[in-house]
Amino acid sequence: MKDRTGHSEWLNYNHLRYFHAIAREGGLRRASEVLRCSQSSICSQVKLLEECLGEPLYRRSGRTIALTSFGRIIYEYAESIFSIGRELLSTAKRAASAATLRLQVGILDSFPKLLSIEVLRPVFESRPVVLVTCREGKMEDLLGQLASHRLDAILCDEPPPSGMQVKTFSHLLGESGLTFCAAPKLAALLNQKKEGFPALLHEAPFLLPTQNTALRRDLEKWFVANRIEPTVTGEFEDAALAKVAAVEGYGVTVVPTLVEEEAVHRYGFVPVGRTSECGVRLFLVTAERAFEHPGVALLAKQFAPAPPTHHRPARRSKRASKPSEPNHP
Repeated sequence: MKDRTGHSEWLNYNHLRYFHAIAREGGLRRASEVLRCSQSSICSQVKLLEECLGEPLYRRSGRTIALTSFGRIIYEYAESIFSIGRELLSTAKRAASAATLRLQVGILDSFPKLLSIEVLRPVFESRPVVLVTCREGKMEDLLGQLASHRLDAILCDEPPPSGMQVKTFSHLLGESGLTFCAAPKLAALLNQKKEGFPALLHEAPFLLPTQNTALRRDLEKWFVANRIEPTVTGEFEDAALAKVAAVEGYGVTVVPTLVEEEAVHRYGFVPVGRTSECGVRLFLVTAERAFEHPGVALLAKQFAPAPPTHHRPARRSKRASKPSEPNHP
């Protein structure tokens, strides 16, 4: 196919390789030996390349062949093209020999980061190495990526809402109570109170998850049940940022008791109390009932998962009298 100027819109890279061999080897005879084909065949192939490009690439210089100025430009391009080709083959060979398994995990932005690492630990420590890619986001965005197979699984602290237009399976991996933590100075002030835990938390400054999270809803219920009125000094979608603020002494934060020891070691927190009456649940959301991906199976291996809950896509019905299909059969 040619454009309006008469030049071809397609480049035959075999023709380019013949030309490149003549220029690199310094002559037609040597190029034919390297390529293991006749000189006449090479000449005809290069002639086709010249017709494609619309300019001569060689000129006769006695008994030798010299590149034209246009030919030297094309040779530089050919050098770059075939150099990149060699790099591509080398990369492909390394990838094939390494046989690296890739795991794409979505993590709900409200899911505790230390708990995420705890769940992902067996994958990071597995041999052969598994390349883990973590993508954080809102449930709707993560479900869209799961449905389009850009994610293998999602880690979250609550199953997807029943109204989502995506078929999913929620696997309950486990649960953890909560530990209330504070910087040493604030923890000392709270522990000076005559009231024991949990009463010592009454009117204490708190750094809480935002209102739209399952953990915040559970905490609010727990506060009411224990007659505690916290002084909310900060609300955070990012649990890691809440911990950074807590290190500065701006308020009490909560961490899953499962990772309490790690939080104390990493942030220097002092625990001021624990509860198992509310906490964090660990869900692994997949697009398939079974753990088809070996990396996903490895995530679930350290837990004893309950039977998956099937979330069917919501259906729109024109018959108002027809009852809606249950999302949890």
